[in-house]
Amino acid sequence: MLVTEAYRDQLDAWPKAGRHVLAQFDDETVLVYQAYRPAIGQFAAAHGVLGGEFSYSRMSWVKPNFLWMMFRSGWGTKPDQEVTLALRVRRAFFDGLLAAAVPSSWAPEEFATEAEWSKAVARSAVRLQWDPDHNPAGAKLERRAIQLGLRGEVLEAFGRRELLEVIDLTEFVAEQRECLASRGVAELVTPRERVYVPADPAVAARLASPQ
Repeated sequence: MLVTEAYRDQLDAWPKAGRHVLAQFDDETVLVYQAYRPAIGQFAAAHGVLGGEFSYSRMSWVKPNFLWMMFRSGWGTKPDQEVTLALRVRRAFFDGLLAAAVPSSWAPEEFATEAEWSKAVARSAVRLQWDPDHNPAGAKLERRAIQLGLRGEVLEAFGRRELLEVIDLTEFVAEQRECLASRGVAELVTPRERVYVPADPAVAARLASPQ
């Protein structure tokens, strides 16, 4: 089940700046979000896997941060992003994604040369991108939000074997979109999220905000 909390009650628990993985998680699982056109989203919600018109030949991006997903999808109003899904995966699998992820652009602090980074990109099936996080109204924040691009065998594993639960949040998103439009953030409710730290200290250090 999705755990929700008043948006304003969560603000003090969230860092104001830096690179952080905000997510809803428990001892065993992590939630990530995607938004699809109805044919794909409704199939996933009904069958518990990504299939039907979903394409495994392209890279697919997952976001553990709900409000970043809302910014990306326009709170479920953008074409082909009308159905919002929360997808529950094992923490071990999610940690594996973070460990395997290669930045989508050259990171000199991680790769000595651009050529070295290019080779890593070619080998990895997981892409990592840090983007400005956004508040519910869409304003850009100093904090950075993570998204992970999956392809090939990793995407197959994610979409067919690693999904423990698929939750259709379309109605919830519509309700909160209307709440935001009519009453602002005073009564806005969002999934409860906190800073997620990978089990492997080396991975956590690599993801941490630059000093």
